[in-house]
This record gives sequence, C-alpha cells and structure tokens, in this order.
Amino acid sequence: MEVAEESKVRGEQQKASDEALCFMASIEPTELQKCVLSDSLVTMSEGGRDLGEFTMTVEFTRRFQLPCILLRAHSQGAIDDCPCGTAVTAYLSAELEVLEEDHREYVKLEGHSLDKRCHMVQHDGELLIEKVTTVGEDVTKESVSYPMSDLRGLVTEGSGLLLMRLIALRKEVSENMTFISFDKDSHIISTTYSQLGLKQLDVGGEMLEVFGVERTVHSVEDSPTTWHCYFLSDGHLASRVQLGSPVTMRLLQLSFQQEQEKGFEKTSLVWTEDMQLRSKFLDRKEELKAEHASYLRRHPEIRALVADFLQFLLLKKPDDVFQFAQEYFLPYVSHQIPETSPSL
Repeated sequence: MEVAEESKVRGEQQKASDEALCFMASIEPTELQKCVLSDSLVTMSEGGRDLGEFTMTVEFTRRFQLPCILLRAHSQGAIDDCPCGTAVTAYLSAELEVLEEDHREYVKLEGHSLDKRCHMVQHDGELLIEKVTTVGEDVTKESVSYPMSDLRGLVTEGSGLLLMRLIALRKEVSENMTFISFDKDSHIISTTYSQLGLKQLDVGGEMLEVFGVERTVHSVEDSPTTWHCYFLSDGHLASRVQLGSPVTMRLLQLSFQQEQEKGFEKTSLVWTEDMQLRSKFLDRKEELKAEHASYLRRHPEIRALVADFLQFLLLKKPDDVFQFAQEYFLPYVSHQIPETSPSL
C-alpha cells in the first residue's frame, strides 16, 4: 500500500460579500429552532427508478463544551448497480461557523473502489483540514490549514444545507449573496445563492407550494456546479437536484408530523389502557433488560471502569464535571486532535 502525504498552507483567494456576512450575522435563535427538522427523500432516475435515499437531521447539542447545531446528512444508492453515497456530520455555531465536520464520499466498483474523506476542525484560531483519498489499496493524505480570520462567510457541505433551509424560511435572497467554500483541491472558491421563487410541486398526490433556492459552486479549473432545492413552507426539503444530473431527490409523501401541521388532528392514545400495546411494551422492556444484562456480562470491564471513575470523581469533587470526565476518559480515545493537525 502506497501512502503519500502532503502538508500545505494556502492563502485567501476569495472573499464573501457583505450581504452574505450580514445574513450570517442576522440569524436569530427562533429561526434556528424552526430548522430542527428531519428530512427523508427518495433518489430517483429520470425514468422514475428508485436509486436510493437521502436523509438529513438537525438538532441542538454541545461540542467542545459549547452549545451548537448538529447536522447529519446521508445519501446512499446505486448507479449502474454500483453502491455509492455521501455522509456529512457537521457541528455548527449559531452563525453557521463550522466547529468540526466530517465529509465522506464513496463509490464501490467491482474490483475497484474510491473513498474520499475530509475532516475539518477549529483549533487555536485555525481551521485544520485533513483529507484521505483511498483508491483501491493506494492511500493519499493531504493536510491543509487556514487562519479563521481568512474564512469569514465560509460555507461547507454541512452548513450549506442548513443555510438553504434558512433562506427558504425567509423566502428571500439578497442580491450578491456570495459566500466562500472549498473545492476538491482545497482552494478557496466562491459559492452564490439566489432565489427561484414559488412553484407548485406534487407531494404524495397533493400539489403544494414550494420555494426554490439556487446554489452555484464555482471552481478554479472546472465549470460551475449548480443545485436547485425546493422547500415546503415549514422548511422541510421537498426536492434537490444537480443541474445536468439524471438523478433527482424527491419527497414522495408528507410525514405524520407534517400532516398534523397542515391541520390534521392527532388521535389521543392511552397506551397503558390498551392491552395489546401494554403487552408489547412489557415484552420489549424485558427484552432490552436481558440484552443490556447480557452485554454487561460479556464486558465486565465496564463496571470496573465506571466504578473507578465515580471513585475518582468523588475524591476530587471537581466543579466542572463535564471537563473532568473529558480529561479522565481522554486516554481511552483512539483518535485525538493533535496540536498541529486534525485527525479523522
């Protein structure tokens, strides 16, 4: 297996527009709360063949002891019977600044596979990026770093998905909405957003009004790549397509929660008074207890580890329990963030 490593520091090549920076600075907590949604779309060919699925979830969490937004997006499917997919996990600040992000793309061909991974994380005022590309058994690594001061208005794979949802909820896009992002070679490039307006879209046999956002990613060497995304009035993603691609991601039907929001009443259900549901609950409860007990028997080191931690915790009585726990369990982590470069 050949491994090539390259470490680079690149300078700023593009800047985000004032309109883009103002948009990020103007994001309100109430808007972010409306973005806490889950999406599930079906990937379809031009002929209507089911090729896979796309899912995305947004929630509030903490990272590096800071409150933040966690976005997970995942697509999987098969093109010409070859499995392929992407996965994004992003921790973002309230201004959509990336705290940490993992992005993976893969294609599995017969006798040949391609796997691209990109991990980025903020550390000591810089954004550290590590890329690992695996082609068959050949592995290439590249490390890149940027000062955070050069990355105002940065949009990544993760924050870009959330940004379009925010734009759709506002139903307006200022002119000259130009952000910056990275191309495949980690060059700083520009990404522009514009509105496509309102149109009617068939979702589960019902014509619904959706708002469209156009995203164009420019490149140093290649032609620009443009995406069209349409959102329901509540912010749910309804369709997503890359112009020129025969593949479309579509929402085929509304979820139960979305139907509720459109005016469908929810039927009250007291499960404790339903003999069948109560029986299923008790059976599942006992099943989980048995599984947990079995797992603990197979791993007696868990009890010893927890007991040692609690003993040490009560001995030290730290004010910040979370920080204490992080430092205590840090030696058990197999992948840590080094001082000079990030790790996947």
